[in-house]
Amino acid sequence: MGNIKLGLNLEFARFENGSFDWAMDQAAAIGYKYVEPMVHWGRELLSAAGYFHSLSMLDDPLRLKHAAESRGLSISSLSSHAPLAKPEVSVEYLRQAIRYAAECGAPMIMIDDGPLPSWTTEEENYTLMRYTLQEAALVAEARGIAIAVETHGEYTATPERLDRLMGLIDSPALTINLDTGNSYLSGNDPHEWLEDIVGRVTHLHAKDISHEDAARYRGKVRGMLGCACGEGVIDWDRIVATLARADHELVLSVECASLDAATRSYQHLSELIDRHTS
Repeated sequence: MGNIKLGLNLEFARFENGSFDWAMDQAAAIGYKYVEPMVHWGRELLSAAGYFHSLSMLDDPLRLKHAAESRGLSISSLSSHAPLAKPEVSVEYLRQAIRYAAECGAPMIMIDDGPLPSWTTEEENYTLMRYTLQEAALVAEARGIAIAVETHGEYTATPERLDRLMGLIDSPALTINLDTGNSYLSGNDPHEWLEDIVGRVTHLHAKDISHEDAARYRGKVRGMLGCACGEGVIDWDRIVATLARADHELVLSVECASLDAATRSYQHLSELIDRHTS
């Protein structure tokens, strides 16, 4: 039986103008035990001023480690997205994110496949992404850090495209973060997709899409923040049942657009996890 851990992506703080510490406080107060913080390069004014939740990788990674431990939280992943087909940006960014993850106690980093260069062909993009993934994997393997590919962009929009991307390199570090909301918006059935790949999924973005947004945006966008889990188009009972049948540990990380949605998602998913794992 799979060991399902319930966490919270700190993106919910974005529309609340919340700082990193505020977001961590709220996650702990709701009852979450795992968090998924965002990191960035360099200095960012809104973050430094406390209006945004992302942390600079120029800061001491022990700050993140201690911030989690002092609140009884664990880090499920670092949100460290970089454009895989732009190695001049992504290679060093991901190397630093992996080293940062190893020092702050995060078991994996989160990546996706876009945005893309404006002038390249599809085959060139695959070559560029292969280069980036291989360089990142060499650093990750040596430190025992996983690289979770999120379903988010053009090259992860369907099961077939994700399979091809995952086959670009041969590395035990490369795993999957299925985003239920993104995969639905791209026109897939995320329930069936998860059932097919659950053995390779180590992290799952628990994202629900409201019925109104589903009607408005499905087939037009590949990603957006979601509503509270249980109030949209995703069948969470089926999702949790599939995760419970896995033979490994994984994290169900809520990704939503408000503190209220994070609270309601926790209540809904906690009950389902208890039902399927007790």
